[in-house]
Amino acid sequence: MRAVIFDLWETLIDWNHDANALMHARVQERVGFDFHERWNRANERYTVPVREVLAGVGVPADAMDEVLSYRAEFVRTCLVPRDGAVETLEELRARGLKVGLITVCTEDVELLWPESEFAGLFDAEIFSNAVGLSKPDPRIYLACCEQLGVDPRDALFVGDGANDELEGARRVGLLPVLIHKPGRDPVWSEVRTWDGLRVTSIPEVLEVLERC
Repeated sequence: MRAVIFDLWETLIDWNHDANALMHARVQERVGFDFHERWNRANERYTVPVREVLAGVGVPADAMDEVLSYRAEFVRTCLVPRDGAVETLEELRARGLKVGLITVCTEDVELLWPESEFAGLFDAEIFSNAVGLSKPDPRIYLACCEQLGVDPRDALFVGDGANDELEGARRVGLLPVLIHKPGRDPVWSEVRTWDGLRVTSIPEVLEVLERC
């Protein structure tokens, strides 16, 4: 193996449900409609600029900056590496492996990425909003492999299984690895019978590599 590509949400970081609920409540209070319901129906929210999505769901111009600040506060709360994540990324690169990121995310994540502890730790970063693609579109995996300069057959993909990402990775030749927390079922029901490799922490990826 020459590279490891990681998902972001529920892989390198946790989804903070309480912070998400608070953000949606604050936005709803500001705009006066069920923001959460409209936002979830905006299928393009992960592939176009966030201001465009917010305008499309009805956020008025005079509330835009305030709503963006609520969203930024939420994203900052979430952009906290899981235990061992930073150390594992550093160790992978110390071993001479390339490290990539493919995340289905809103533009807020990319904009705040330079402030996070992850900044500078990846050789390739693919944000869905920036490339206009989402998993499991094969082009999003291939774009990351191309930036890394590796053949998909020479790379692992580690993710929690959202968006059919593991099978999507497998279809392009990547070796997929499911991650879920120890003592818990995977977050997504469709991968609870996963037949491939799995880990319960990011540092375990190093052990998987030793067996590959």
